[in-house]
Amino acid sequence: MAIIELKDVSVTFHEGGRTIEAVKQVNLSVDKGEIFGIVGFSGAGKSTLVRTINLLERPTSGQVLLDGHDITQAKGSALRDVRKRIGFIFQSFNLIGNVSVGRNIEFALKAGGCPKREWNARVTQLLALVGLESKADSYPSSLSGGQQQRVSIARALANNPEILLCDEATSALDLETTGEILGLLRRINRELGITIVFITHQLDVAKQIFDHVAVMEEGRIVEQGETFEIFGSPQHPTTRALVERYLGVAVPPQLVPSLPDGTIVELRYKGEDALEPLISAVARRYDVAINVLHANVEYFGAQAIGVLLVLVSGPDDALRSALETLRSRVFGFRELDRESIGQVDASLGSASLGSAPQGDSASLSASENDEEGESRA
Repeated sequence: MAIIELKDVSVTFHEGGRTIEAVKQVNLSVDKGEIFGIVGFSGAGKSTLVRTINLLERPTSGQVLLDGHDITQAKGSALRDVRKRIGFIFQSFNLIGNVSVGRNIEFALKAGGCPKREWNARVTQLLALVGLESKADSYPSSLSGGQQQRVSIARALANNPEILLCDEATSALDLETTGEILGLLRRINRELGITIVFITHQLDVAKQIFDHVAVMEEGRIVEQGETFEIFGSPQHPTTRALVERYLGVAVPPQLVPSLPDGTIVELRYKGEDALEPLISAVARRYDVAINVLHANVEYFGAQAIGVLLVLVSGPDDALRSALETLRSRVFGFRELDRESIGQVDASLGSASLGSAPQGDSASLSASENDEEGESRA
């Protein structure tokens, strides 16, 4: 059952004589109890869109529904009631620096109308939930970034919301801390039944916790569905570009001239197919050499999506048969020339939609090693 529905929602700004369409006729449905992600390149309209859900940004046109009720024009006490149902977690933590952690949470309790006599018990309960039982009297400046974000989460939960909106809630954190915060949010989702809408430019976040995902480009949602299916079989060019940045593989240019003769192929596979020893099996069956030049495997939940860059060499007939078998066993098959495999640039191997560090490379011979030779890029 949908707890959040956006129907033909558009948001238009007028700045300096210009009209900016930040969100364009978006239709979106989020089921109760799920973690729904919104991803896209910078400037796609993600933050503006999520702010329409709690009316921090009121739509220029269209409808916002909570539990089937139109809240688009809510004002006064009705608007306060809506926002009490929706917690918000910011990228920058947004804590008040000159008061204690406990007081930061108390401000939210006061704003939500919680009786003062219940504040101490509620603060203690919330800090225990986020693993900061001993920090009620500490000040934000004495906490790490991850701890400050935990306080932000506790504050967002102060008034027992049904929905949490997370706007780049982990992008200011290191990888280890990001994993801890995501684990906490997943636990909150599962134990408290809270629906989470999460904006991010980090596909590592998407693969770890999103049940469903929407991809935005220039204010529009261009693709949406189950996370594994969207990233395993992307249909829209923008989604394909995002996946390529995350899963793309390449060989350092200086190694290309030393590669032996043969056909270079990019293989893409997903689900159970990723677990089969395909490379070694084909190499043995047709007596061909298959060098794994680069590999990248990522898990979305318990399901794998992977890319292999291989060089296949052998007698012509055996080579053709091997390539046809490979083509029939994967969902993505592409022959490449040597120039294209040496293009290691910002389009390859990134866990973020905004940056792309060069990945590692590997060269293994499947004809000499019966293992498939997959490596984490």
